[in-house]
Amino acid sequence: MACWIAVAAADHVSRGVQDGFMQVCHGKGGPLKRLKEGDHVVYYSSVEVFGEKTPLQSFTAIGEVKDQQVYQVSMSDTFHPYRRDVNWYSAHPAPIRPLLSLMEFSRGKTNWAYPMRFGLFEISEHDFGAIASAMCVER
Repeated sequence: MACWIAVAAADHVSRGVQDGFMQVCHGKGGPLKRLKEGDHVVYYSSVEVFGEKTPLQSFTAIGEVKDQQVYQVSMSDTFHPYRRDVNWYSAHPAPIRPLLSLMEFSRGKTNWAYPMRFGLFEISEHDFGAIASAMCVER
């Protein structure tokens, strides 16, 4: 089992949670192929609404990848994103700042947000546990 942080605006994350899926990197399929069934994923949202600048800087969803299937959907004539199904846990959003000194990927780093620019990156079980605890996860 691996643990991952995915990055998306909170309004996009909430749609995925509602319908039981995730997508990353503006719908690219390649990054989703790195995840395996049973992997854990947490979403980080720097903003509440895509395209707006009001900061949120919080973890907004957390769950477990359901299966191995990456699939494509048609959202419009020109947008056909790839998705993975996820069992989302009941949880509360958690601001990242109080966790920065606790997580291995960010501890002691002034540029802690650098990995976020890739849209999906692997983290340690320790970091996942710290985030899950802060989000008051109910499985």
